Amino acid sequence: MRINRGQIPIKFSDHTLGAGLAVFAASLWGVSGACAQYVFEHKGISIDWLVTVRLLIAGVLLLAYARLRNPSQWLAIWQTADSVKQLLAFGVLGMLGVQYTYFAVIEHSNAAVGTVLQYLGPTVIAVYLTVAHKRWPSRHEVAAIVLALVGTLLLVTHGELGVLQISTEAMFWGLSSALALAFYTVQPVELLKRHDSAVVVGWGMLVGGLAYVGWSQPWSVPGHWDLGTWAAAGFIVVMGTLVPFYCYLLAVKKIGPQQTSLYACAEPLSAALVSVLWLGVAFGWMDVLGSMCIVLTIYILSEQLGSDPD
Repeated sequence: MRINRGQIPIKFSDHTLGAGLAVFAASLWGVSGACAQYVFEHKGISIDWLVTVRLLIAGVLLLAYARLRNPSQWLAIWQTADSVKQLLAFGVLGMLGVQYTYFAVIEHSNAAVGTVLQYLGPTVIAVYLTVAHKRWPSRHEVAAIVLALVGTLLLVTHGELGVLQISTEAMFWGLSSALALAFYTVQPVELLKRHDSAVVVGWGMLVGGLAYVGWSQPWSVPGHWDLGTWAAAGFIVVMGTLVPFYCYLLAVKKIGPQQTSLYACAEPLSAALVSVLWLGVAFGWMDVLGSMCIVLTIYILSEQLGSDPD
């Protein structure tokens, strides 16, 4: 009996495909954090230059994709004063803010710590929504907040309470990264209701990059450029920005934002594994336990959102 392999269809359910895309996107983001640590520590690349170039190149390419897909809509976001104000705030405070603070905490610590601290962002959002809606936090939110605090304490003290094991700069930028991520997530909601997400994010990247050009002067290229530098920088721009963003959007369409954000918890894991195996970062049991506490907050908050009838 002969089997024609070309006639055997391979099908995946929407949930399987969506989960795979979300994990893939999150893993690429984690690896790009380790690549950033590599060029900071070993190649002399500056944060200012990398953030600006990443935003400008990724923004242009994403807008080119948006224009090809829907030529009549890619400029529509600039047609009303309200959209322009929201876009400028998103580009400068959201997109530029989350990129700069994330890379800053990596420079002052490492990719694993930076990624985990940034994942305090959903807990910040939960606190914000509780205050904004003038209500008591639910049991899920209280549990998430407590876990986030415990996880952060373990991560920054390595279990030795009262002794800060990371620099104050790393702590400052890590908490700033969580706040920036919360703003980045909440602020553009209205824009995303009216415009395609590729348009919003593409213009946000371009606005953020242009706003920082005068300070960063990207035409003055720092550092030592060899094959390793080009490979790491190229990965950060393409595989750490464009590809995961597109895969993440596909995952949201397949399984929804709550489930997608849950599977995106693979990002801290990938950042930690690559940092330890490639860059030799020390990551002890207390760091692992603290990271698990913070990642668990995402699961708790995602479960609550999934069961919320609203």
